[in-house]
Amino acid sequence: MSSEIAVKVENLGKCYQIYNKPNDRLKQSIIPRLQRLFGKQPKQYFREFWALKDVSFEVKKGETVGIIGRNGSGKSTLLQMVCGTLLPTSGSIETHGRITALLELGSGFNPEFTGRENVYMNASILGLSREEIDDKFDDILSFADIGDFIEQPVKTYSSGMVVRLAFAVQSQVSPDILIVDEALAVGDAKFQAKCFNQLKMLKDGGCSILLVTHSSEQIVTHCNSALLLENGKVFEAGEPRRIVNYYMDLLFGKEKKAPEATPLLTTTKCADDSPNHEATLSYSEDVFATRPGYNPHEYRWGDGRASILDFDLSADGESYPSAITTGQNIILTISFKFLDVLVRPILGITIKTKEGVTVYGVNSETLDVDAIQSLGRYGQIAYARASFCCRLAPGDYFISLGIATRQSEDIIPHDRRYDAIHIQVRPMTTFFGLIDLGLELTAKEVAL
Repeated sequence: MSSEIAVKVENLGKCYQIYNKPNDRLKQSIIPRLQRLFGKQPKQYFREFWALKDVSFEVKKGETVGIIGRNGSGKSTLLQMVCGTLLPTSGSIETHGRITALLELGSGFNPEFTGRENVYMNASILGLSREEIDDKFDDILSFADIGDFIEQPVKTYSSGMVVRLAFAVQSQVSPDILIVDEALAVGDAKFQAKCFNQLKMLKDGGCSILLVTHSSEQIVTHCNSALLLENGKVFEAGEPRRIVNYYMDLLFGKEKKAPEATPLLTTTKCADDSPNHEATLSYSEDVFATRPGYNPHEYRWGDGRASILDFDLSADGESYPSAITTGQNIILTISFKFLDVLVRPILGITIKTKEGVTVYGVNSETLDVDAIQSLGRYGQIAYARASFCCRLAPGDYFISLGIATRQSEDIIPHDRRYDAIHIQVRPMTTFFGLIDLGLELTAKEVAL
């Protein structure tokens, strides 16, 4: 990779004037001028909002830099200023070479024009001559793979077709700097793989890439370095995996403190628990929703004859981790109370992907856990402990819990908390798919 700088940003800032009332804008345009004429201190009728402040970084030629951060952290504002579609309030931006960008879905496309007409218009804006566009048109059409729709107005396209055509144009014009802002999120998996293969080819050809995405896996896999923005400032910059871990902490955890212990909480050292870890559970009140990792969008139902009160989740002894690494030992402990007499209760645990695909499900009946089947007295309080080695692939998962009983062939739910606990598995590059099967691969030369 060349040491030549493609993008240099120094002390960049963007400030917006926020007016509480429409007439304040009119006052601001007139009254301060009159006050200056009469030698008075001008009054300000707006408040300042800094979308970005004191942001500095460099992108070398042939380098891919990932920009990550929570919604509202200033990512899109930063890219718009690098592209030149938004003027900075302070600081400077220095770029070298042709810039192409996918900032918004279909930006630069006229919905009334056909796909063909938009290709020629968009490419000419990027500096290509008619002859150059003619030479590249077949490649653009092949990459977009939208068939005869190229002759139809863009307003008839699906969102996926729009981004296919837009990315095809931007990537085929041989940019020196390519900027992508979440545009690939609407594409299917096949198209995304095609795009990232094209990005690799551009990168190998010396193109510098700025990639904004909420996918931590893409940051780790495709970027040389990463930038984490928070509240319009650079929170951290450096090696992608380390930056992604900081991002996970901001999203899910480290700044969220577990609730302080009260007399309602009892500390129990679970048998065979991980070293130096104690599960602190409530046995009196339902404090489930106060725990880090709780999903406020859980789906809870049942007849109320039992209640799941609390949970503790640890990874290698760390309670409520902001993210989990594949291979760590996970211990999930829950407390529950019987509010009626139940015969042979069943405790179930299910793990699903964020798309709702069940990765693993089990219950106390399939495992023949006699200790749970013998519970069920009115007012009885108990806890259960589940442990497993995390073999999940990187991504977001949800744990569902439930207490039920069997009545003939029917299952009667008493308290089901679906998608109640959110866990994040850190990015890995050693495998892909849903789970790590621990496959071992060997090879040996054959002498003929």
